[in-house]
Amino acid sequence: MRLDHLSYAAGPDGLAGTAARLGAALGRDFVDGGVHPRFGTRNMILPLADATYLEIVEVLDHPASDKAPFGQAVRARSALGGGWLGWVVSVPDITPVEERLGRAAVIGSRHRPDGTELRWKQIGIQGLIADPQLPFFIQWDVPGDLHPSAGADGSVSLAGIEIAGDPQRVSEWLGESVEAPLEDVKVEWVAPHGTPGILAAQVQTPDGIVRI
Repeated sequence: MRLDHLSYAAGPDGLAGTAARLGAALGRDFVDGGVHPRFGTRNMILPLADATYLEIVEVLDHPASDKAPFGQAVRARSALGGGWLGWVVSVPDITPVEERLGRAAVIGSRHRPDGTELRWKQIGIQGLIADPQLPFFIQWDVPGDLHPSAGADGSVSLAGIEIAGDPQRVSEWLGESVEAPLEDVKVEWVAPHGTPGILAAQVQTPDGIVRI
């Protein structure tokens, strides 16, 4: 179990505008990730060191976005002005998570602009919708060189995450200590005074720490 990526919902400026704004702050360009046909969304990504990445996601005008929980979650966050949607934990085998949560994972896929299809299984979006401090789980079904973090030059990395929430609650959701997937990232837990969830990400760049 490890931190896989952070997901950020596009704001009023749309996917390209949000990516340009965050990319300018980080001194890096996000790249077009492609479309999630099963979820009615599309994304742009920024590969980071340590096999992690940032994702900016936008809902499409597509029936799938109204039916799929992920599309619903993105639409709701964007409707609030955009911002951090959640964090994602990668597991080598999602079966134990399915058994613990009592439901089956769904198949996810993304078609990159070059035609390559990425596939995975994911579970936990309903938990995130109900309690945004909770991550969802993903099991990738692609070789390592196709993982979205591939191609990172190592100069930009995730230094820390600020989360409004309760680490004990998150540990219960994970089925083990929250420190397991976040051992390489500094996490600052803040007692929520409103909606729980990610407050900010601290990204290490060649020019220093940038807080988003």
